[in-house]
Amino acid sequence: METRGRDDREPPRRFFLECDGEKLGCAMFAPAGPPVAATAVVLHGAGTSDKERMIPLMGDLAAHGHRAVACDFSGHGESSGELGALSLERRFAQARALVDRWAPASDELVLVGFSMSGQTVADLAAHYGPRVRAVGLCAPAVYARGAWPVPFGAGSGFTEIIRTPGSWRSSAALDVFRGFTARAVLAVPALDEVIPAEVTEAVAAALSERSDFTPLVLSEADHWLGRWFRDRPGGRGRFVRALLGR
Repeated sequence: METRGRDDREPPRRFFLECDGEKLGCAMFAPAGPPVAATAVVLHGAGTSDKERMIPLMGDLAAHGHRAVACDFSGHGESSGELGALSLERRFAQARALVDRWAPASDELVLVGFSMSGQTVADLAAHYGPRVRAVGLCAPAVYARGAWPVPFGAGSGFTEIIRTPGSWRSSAALDVFRGFTARAVLAVPALDEVIPAEVTEAVAAALSERSDFTPLVLSEADHWLGRWFRDRPGGRGRFVRALLGR
């Protein structure tokens, strides 16, 4: 089984970004290879996830000439705020603030999202349009339109919305993916015990309509692909090569 390899790269620059009433912990790698005028934005999932799992993947993208940035969404990692007060809408606002502050306006964008951030990648792709040259979706989730502004906390109604059978079919993310025309990589574990197979199939079908689409099945992985990529340089390499068309 593949294990974590040695990494002698310089550590990322760490900083805080004030936005959306919060102070977000962030990390950034400058391009380590010949720069390609593109910024990779790497977004973690829900629960206990944070940007730290993304650091090795960010380093790999930087090695291919990309500026690579990530943040802890509010209520996660080093960031302020309560997780229950976060929402899909606020995730979009925070990710957009990260892009607008740290991705040069002349750069194209490579958007990578894990689990819940599959929805956030779609929201960013809709916002930035043709500036987005590639998306990488890692065991992605998509959510009902009605869930987008609702806080995650107990009693808000978010859980009830997303547990309604088939509610995800109304997701605006699927419309975005159907219209996406650049490179798209869908990385999924062979068995995902969190994301229903029908959701993954719908995302794949949507991306197949117009994008330069690559499905990537990771036979030994579980749903937690951020952690899986962190510990497996070879698996990360497969994903990065597919994402960058190399």
